[in-house]
Amino acid sequence: MAKDQIQVAIVGGGIAGLALAAGLVKKQHIDVHVYESVPAYKDVGAGLALHLNAIKAMTLLGPEIRQAYFDKALTMGDEDQEMVTEVILGQGPHKGELVAELGRAKGRKTVSRADLLDGFLALIPKDKISFGKKLVEINEQVSGEPKVHLTFQDGSKVEADCLLGADGIHSLTRSYLLGADHPAAPPKNHDGWQIYRTMVPTVEARKQINPKWTTSVPILLGPRGHINCIPLNKNTRLSAGVAVRGAVLSAGGGRAPPLDPAWYADYTEDAQRIVRMVAADTSASWTAADHDHAPYYARGRVAMFGDAAHASMPFAGNGAAQALEDAAVLDCLLARVRRTDELLQVEHALLAFDRVRRPRSQAVVDLARKFGRVYAYAEDGMHEDPERMKRFFGEMAAFTNEFDVKGQNEAALKVFEELELGMEMDDGVEVNGNGKVGGVVES
Repeated sequence: MAKDQIQVAIVGGGIAGLALAAGLVKKQHIDVHVYESVPAYKDVGAGLALHLNAIKAMTLLGPEIRQAYFDKALTMGDEDQEMVTEVILGQGPHKGELVAELGRAKGRKTVSRADLLDGFLALIPKDKISFGKKLVEINEQVSGEPKVHLTFQDGSKVEADCLLGADGIHSLTRSYLLGADHPAAPPKNHDGWQIYRTMVPTVEARKQINPKWTTSVPILLGPRGHINCIPLNKNTRLSAGVAVRGAVLSAGGGRAPPLDPAWYADYTEDAQRIVRMVAADTSASWTAADHDHAPYYARGRVAMFGDAAHASMPFAGNGAAQALEDAAVLDCLLARVRRTDELLQVEHALLAFDRVRRPRSQAVVDLARKFGRVYAYAEDGMHEDPERMKRFFGEMAAFTNEFDVKGQNEAALKVFEELELGMEMDDGVEVNGNGKVGGVVES
């Protein structure tokens, strides 16, 4: 490490951590190292179909990062086939009605989490990432040269000028920043969501469900669970699931009950057939969780980002995109930082990140919760008015997908420059749809 380099430790080698590292390794004044808790990545997850704002964020991090996604992604159908997520009422007097078409694009692509990580990992020198490093303790040195000291489960210790925690929904960095007893520190599942899921060879799925749903992406809505499918691995495998609001609560907070197809007797026949297929093998199931709003994402020379900062429910399909927006902003800010004796520039950069990213990312957490309630017919009678649902989905898709990600970077730089000049700022800033700094946002 050169004497004038800034040591940046990224804890967590998921999508957020690797994307940021792939951007920072190109900066000569940054010495970045990633510490990942698992010994090796596993092929887990149902797959991602990244939205436009995610692709914009990857482009800002570097064209090679965006290309890594496209190289690893799998086309859902033919390149000229226009793919869309169809949101359909699966139960009630309007059942069968299409209320949203989300993510419409030709040759729309999906990618497994493992493949995307592999693509990002190839952009990072091998000596810049260490596996099997589970963080167990964080200490900040306040006297002398300011350092952040990290201790790992294997007994090893490192020090850095700043720590960026991308260590997931059960983040130690989050607990450190907020305090382990802070009500927003642990994950939450206020609505008791259980995701019953199966993975089926496509040839088998076609024998059990409408073949249409093996090559496209439906979300079939209803009060006892919404049903979805997503094709993977060039249509050789199908991920199908039923997300049930309240399943965990009905079990008293313990293990959710088995999925019972009888619950769906009044759903459409298409929905019932998918439910029966899922119920036959729910081994890929999981209990959903997200985060209540943290009052801040950064303090001093420690910050959290990605799921560590704002884990969300999967229903708005924008969790990975928000992690990539985080990485783009941090990369942009740290490009402006140069070593000083007190490293105040690092602190200003992390504070600017917090003030710009926290309002938007927490709004997406709220939106994902609302999507779940809308899907479950639990949002102010919206399911009784299909036209109202169509307006809602259209407006919310624009909020997430069509966001000015470059403008957000510019807004963060403006905050950073004002902090450098010693200008007083409010505790929260809002970035509007044009990416400009707006008014105060309450935590």
